[in-house]
Amino acid sequence: MIVKKLHEAGLKSEHAYLAAAASIGLSLTSWLASNRNESLERADRWGIFVGEWAPTFFGLGLALAQYENTPEAQTAASSNGDPHGI
Repeated sequence: MIVKKLHEAGLKSEHAYLAAAASIGLSLTSWLASNRNESLERADRWGIFVGEWAPTFFGLGLALAQYENTPEAQTAASSNGDPHGI
């Protein structure tokens, strides 16, 4: 139900995958920036905090991809004029 609502709001699996990749990059960037300005422990915490977003976004992307392949989603997309049926 949540995945359906997110899909209807315009969120696609590609968006979630891009967010996961960006989360990994942001994790590394925040760790490097914090490592220069703060203690190592705090830098590690920032990197880990942001890095924990990636699995969530990947999981959401997989759920959306699975939903996009259902007949219900393909019927809704084709009735909205999407030529790819997604």
